[in-house]
Amino acid sequence: MAGAPSPSASAGTPGASPYVEPGVVDGAPHNGDNNAYRRPGALSPAGAKAAQKEADRIEPVLERLWKRRTWDPGSVRAALLGLGYEEERTGSKGERRDGTLTVQEMYTRSEDGHTVTPEGALVGLRVHGDACVTAFVQKTNYQVEVNGPFMETGCLEPPSGH
Repeated sequence: MAGAPSPSASAGTPGASPYVEPGVVDGAPHNGDNNAYRRPGALSPAGAKAAQKEADRIEPVLERLWKRRTWDPGSVRAALLGLGYEEERTGSKGERRDGTLTVQEMYTRSEDGHTVTPEGALVGLRVHGDACVTAFVQKTNYQVEVNGPFMETGCLEPPSGH
């Protein structure tokens, strides 16, 4: 019928699948929803400012450790506790009790059919309810970022799900 839009034209993009979210490159349906846990929460201007102040304290420590090729969680934890932070503690049901610092080993990954834990340490520092410093130090590099907390893992960036 002349003049009637085709079903694909009415979807906005010629030939677009109704099962793919707009802007998703790989075409995976619900990719944004499936990866929501990897997006940090909102960060207020005051929280961002306070977190940046702490990031500026942490960054030189991680740089020094990286240059010395010292990135095991125990050494990283000790160096950051030396800045006056306290380790975050939780109760028997996982509730936060006190402290603000979490340092742990890198997340495991599959490599050549085996599960491996890369050398290095992950760092999460809770600065405010809405502000974190998230960092890592490993053999190849180190990084320090300011962000809001992650939905499931607090101030530690969660591992990839797939």
